[in-house]
Amino acid sequence: MTDQSNRFKKIAIAAHPKLPEAGKEAYKIAHFLKQHGQDSCLALLYDDKLVNSIKNHEIDLLIVLGGDGTMLRAGHLCGPYDIPILGINLGHFGFLMEIRQNQWREFLPELFKGNFWLEKRMMLNARSYHNDELTGEYQVLNEVFVGRGGFVRPVRLEAHVDGRYLTTYVADALIAATATGSTAYALAAGGPILPPELRNILLVAVAPHLSIDRGIVLSEGSSVSIIVHSDHQAQICADGQNPVALNDNDRVEISASEHNAEFIRFQDPGYFYRNLTPHMNQNPSTGIIR
Repeated sequence: MTDQSNRFKKIAIAAHPKLPEAGKEAYKIAHFLKQHGQDSCLALLYDDKLVNSIKNHEIDLLIVLGGDGTMLRAGHLCGPYDIPILGINLGHFGFLMEIRQNQWREFLPELFKGNFWLEKRMMLNARSYHNDELTGEYQVLNEVFVGRGGFVRPVRLEAHVDGRYLTTYVADALIAATATGSTAYALAAGGPILPPELRNILLVAVAPHLSIDRGIVLSEGSSVSIIVHSDHQAQICADGQNPVALNDNDRVEISASEHNAEFIRFQDPGYFYRNLTPHMNQNPSTGIIR
């Protein structure tokens, strides 16, 4: 647990704008906090007002309501400013979320007693270049996708690690993931599951053809360079956000970020394995309950 119970004096409660029930629940949480002598403000996750409040260090804690995508967005916003995040799950998986919708009345008082711990998850920094000119920069919590665009044709992806040539993949894409992202796209592509506390970079090819078809786990201090060779569409996509086109010979540089995403946890550190098995046995995204 932690002795930081007095740290959270300015709290923002952010709801996903496409989930009407999230907004209603956020209002209930704000009312609950006020009854317990704690002021807070309501926001929508993608509002400029919230972004500016975070950048100006006007909040100490962000409570978000939604699913894992909501937590990714919150991580992008809060990671560079060391602002902890508490996730309340209104989505399907909830791999990253801490408590369920019907649990917050039980756990919020524990937060202000200091009965929690902070889980720091490594993020990645990705930069894209065209003719050595920087064209984009991304803070990433799950993964960076570098691969084909709309055409169903593989691309050639020349991979270098720490400045040394590794291999050239002929594949749909190459994923560079954190331990957090090892249970996302990288897992679907056949990669290993890494516990969230590990600070590694995971490389996994998507549908490789006569190329290395095993995931490669790199140390935190490694740097990855991916050069695109393609005469058709290619793109970079960070954490499932809007993809950005890449041209032939464009380069993507990936390394560990100087920032971490900080998640509030009430469960013991073994929660990851305890929650993993039910998700693996039954995929919540199908909507089918057996």
